[in-house]
Amino acid sequence: MKLNLMYSFLNTDLQLIEKELEQAIQSDKQLLQEASLHLLQAGGKRIRPIFVLLAAKFGDYNVNKIKHVAVALELIHMASLVHDDVIDDAELRRGKPTIKAKWDNKIAMYTGDYIFARAIELMTKIEHPDAHRILSNTLVELTKGEIEQIKDKFDFDQDLRTYLRRIKRKTAILIAASCQLGSIASGASKEVSHSLYLFGYYVGMSFQITDDILDFTATEEQLGKPAGSDLLQGNITLPVLYAMKDTNFKDKVLNVNENTHRDELQELIQYIKQSESIDRSIALSDHYLNKAFKELEKLPNNVAKRTLNNIAKFIGKRKY
Repeated sequence: MKLNLMYSFLNTDLQLIEKELEQAIQSDKQLLQEASLHLLQAGGKRIRPIFVLLAAKFGDYNVNKIKHVAVALELIHMASLVHDDVIDDAELRRGKPTIKAKWDNKIAMYTGDYIFARAIELMTKIEHPDAHRILSNTLVELTKGEIEQIKDKFDFDQDLRTYLRRIKRKTAILIAASCQLGSIASGASKEVSHSLYLFGYYVGMSFQITDDILDFTATEEQLGKPAGSDLLQGNITLPVLYAMKDTNFKDKVLNVNENTHRDELQELIQYIKQSESIDRSIALSDHYLNKAFKELEKLPNNVAKRTLNNIAKFIGKRKY
């Protein structure tokens, strides 16, 4: 089953979220408006709003209230992508020019800051102290993750613990917050909110590990960017960490830099694909998914629970 069919009962609400997203980035500054709209129109899975809406189904669901959380979380994700593209000097995002490529780094950074600010403004419509505390902590962790990603570039001596902490801050914590904030905004119990937070965290870890696997196993067309881009940019991901157990491979990887020729990179990609590092990475992704399923078992039975289960399974079966 395709991902969008799993949550088709949310289509009307998701159309509302899309309109609200476009409204949220409106600006009387034309350049800021154009850059923000360029990012929005590049598309995306809207995974975070979907998790917000589904989590809200465990409480008193009111889309006109929940929409503020859903839009805010997607805006935070969008803003982080803009900043990531500057850090990584990325030219493409989802197969289209990045904001930094179409304009420049300064425009990209200010656009990202603007989108972040609009997200925080929207969250003020949720009158729940815990929601603002959680969002603040999430933004702090996201920022730490951005700094760590810069610091860890081309650091080939990092360990598994460092990698896991980085992807927690880069991806998992925002998905976890989406589930938690959606449930809080709908008045779900603390026990339900906690289980949803953990579910989102474990799914987020699996989601990012899968992305890191796909960076080596998917095609450029599927990725919307060249395969092996993470390695070329100095981002040491799980398949590379596992592959570097082979000292001969590690010696070759140590020479990788932003100017490494595509043929040399392709040789490294082929080694990773043929080694056991992909299977080991899949196994760790599955480990996190199984923990997510255990958290789901604690939740009341409803259509949202079944949908979260199906989405988690889909994430685990994305094409390697």
